[in-house]
Amino acid sequence: MSVLQDLHLHYVQACQNLSQPENPFIAPVLQEANKNDDISSKGITLKLAGNNHLVPVLRVTDDDLGVLVSVLGQAAFVTGLDLAYNVLTDAGAKTMATFLQEKSTLRYLNLMFNDIGASGAELIAGALHRNESLVHLRMTGNKIGNQGGMFFASMLKINSTLEKLDLGDCDVGLQCLIAIAIALTQNKSLKAINLNRPLLSNQQEETTVHIARMLRSNSSLLELHLGKHEMKNFGVERLCEALYENSSLRYLDLSCNNITCDGVKFLGELLKRNQTLEILDLNANRIEDVGAIYLSEALLTWNRTLQALSIVSNNITGKGLVALAHTMQFNTQLSHIYIWGNKFDRSTCVEFSELIEMGRLQLGCTDVAPYKVDGKVFLAELSHGLAKHRYWAPCCATVAPGAANASLDIVAVSEY
Repeated sequence: MSVLQDLHLHYVQACQNLSQPENPFIAPVLQEANKNDDISSKGITLKLAGNNHLVPVLRVTDDDLGVLVSVLGQAAFVTGLDLAYNVLTDAGAKTMATFLQEKSTLRYLNLMFNDIGASGAELIAGALHRNESLVHLRMTGNKIGNQGGMFFASMLKINSTLEKLDLGDCDVGLQCLIAIAIALTQNKSLKAINLNRPLLSNQQEETTVHIARMLRSNSSLLELHLGKHEMKNFGVERLCEALYENSSLRYLDLSCNNITCDGVKFLGELLKRNQTLEILDLNANRIEDVGAIYLSEALLTWNRTLQALSIVSNNITGKGLVALAHTMQFNTQLSHIYIWGNKFDRSTCVEFSELIEMGRLQLGCTDVAPYKVDGKVFLAELSHGLAKHRYWAPCCATVAPGAANASLDIVAVSEY
């Protein structure tokens, strides 16, 4: 019997051997995988996410995972496993940790928004001390807390294979963020890390200072997410000072912070000299017109490396938005811009409409589309953005990495 026929059959046999009922959600996915012509040459990702389905699904449990990994232990062609939005607990984490230590050929593992806690995080992080295959791990939304995050910080001092780590929305704290920053001064393999929405009890921005110190010496990190860090202008200044000495970071996410025009002034000065930053996310801050003008001045004359800019919901009026539109007419490198949630006036609508109509700005690279009523131009919202597929992805089609996706395919680890 060929490899293409074995996957589902092995699952049925494993369920019988372990006296575990078949999960009606898992079985069809395995049957569909068997039809993949590239299964043996390129490897496949099993997509078992519990959301984004047109019909209710029986989400994957710890017992289901035990059966599944017994099958995957004999299926080296399965290189990716998406188990997001299921009901896995620390018991499931123990099963996965054992698999990662012993038989795994996985390069991509998505465990986001399950019920894994600190003890489960300890097991998975411990398994990665010895695992040499996993390239991309997503733990997003599992409430591992500061204690669980510390285990991943320790892992980063040892593991030299992992390239992308997502610990966003995991309730990590001050101690964990500092430990991760220290670990990344030594780690030379990690290319992308998401540290969004930690739980911070003070307003001293101590974590930002440590992350800035790390950026001075780290030459491997390409993508850094620091959303919802309660960062203020002081923290932005520290980051900019560090990035003058950093020549590797390409994607900086500072969304949902407390950055004003004074903080953006530092970013504007950075952009005049920085030759590596390609994506800047300032979504949901308070930069207003003055901040938008600082950015437009830097991008108009000095910077020719930034490709994507998000200034969604920043209380910017037509004055700042028109300045950025004018900048795009001269700076051809800036290809993606997201502006929804600001205060559009007539001139804003006309300027961005002209950019789109002349082909300077593609609809797939912005979050607005022009339309006319009684001869007047208005802008409607498009569901695009830098973080469009951070928490979900359509199960019916592959998402083009270059169009309104999380990182424009900058971090070169393909799907992983």
